[in-house]
Amino acid sequence: MCIRDSNLYPLRYNKAVADITRITKNETIMWARSAWAGSQRYPLHWGGDAANTDIGMLTTLRSGLSLGLCGFSFWSHDIGGFVQSCPEELYSRWLPFGFLTSHTRIHGAPPTEPWYYSKDFMDGFRRSAELKYRLMPYIIEQSRKCTQTGLPMLRALLIEYHDDPAVWQIEDQYLFGSDILVAPLFESDRERSVYLPGDRWVDYQTGKTYSTGWHRIAAGEIPAIILVRKGAEIPQAPVAQSTDKIEWEKVKNIKY
Repeated sequence: MCIRDSNLYPLRYNKAVADITRITKNETIMWARSAWAGSQRYPLHWGGDAANTDIGMLTTLRSGLSLGLCGFSFWSHDIGGFVQSCPEELYSRWLPFGFLTSHTRIHGAPPTEPWYYSKDFMDGFRRSAELKYRLMPYIIEQSRKCTQTGLPMLRALLIEYHDDPAVWQIEDQYLFGSDILVAPLFESDRERSVYLPGDRWVDYQTGKTYSTGWHRIAAGEIPAIILVRKGAEIPQAPVAQSTDKIEWEKVKNIKY
């Protein structure tokens, strides 16, 4: 009984926070770092205190994929890790991974603010942030589907392509919703091997089309491999300074 009660504690704690947040803010969003069966109804959850290393970045993605397979739709993490101040080069590679999740958070040992780093880093930060604002209509559309189906926003390739035996071994790539595939750079090299399931994929940054299978792909200006499923229509908005300034009447569906 003691073990059962201790397992239930995170669920009850999440419920208590969600209930009081609903009363005071008319919403239930939180950043929960512990959970139990049923905690999915109190999003969102995040990865805890990651090390500021290449391996820390990789294991962060592994944890998010694992949680998604447990039925949690919304998950995020601390961009750049938490334990120490993040080296600029690693921080730059971590940015697109952090922005291409349902929610984005920078938190950890200071400094974490981008303006404490170089101008090049600030420019890179801006590009990743603007990418997320541009994709906000897609993110909202996909998030709505996640709430209806229980699928994770950040999902393992095997969820969509379970008949492909190759994807069952892949833990360093993910699908961002159903139509965008992301392969972060976990080393300082600007290119990496990427496995593409299904039919064809279009590089979001270069427009180049790739067939299914393994490819060595170079990152674009944003340091990550970002591909769109061929034939998908991705709703996108003009870049805005905040979500309440998005010009929704100017959203366009771009077919790839």
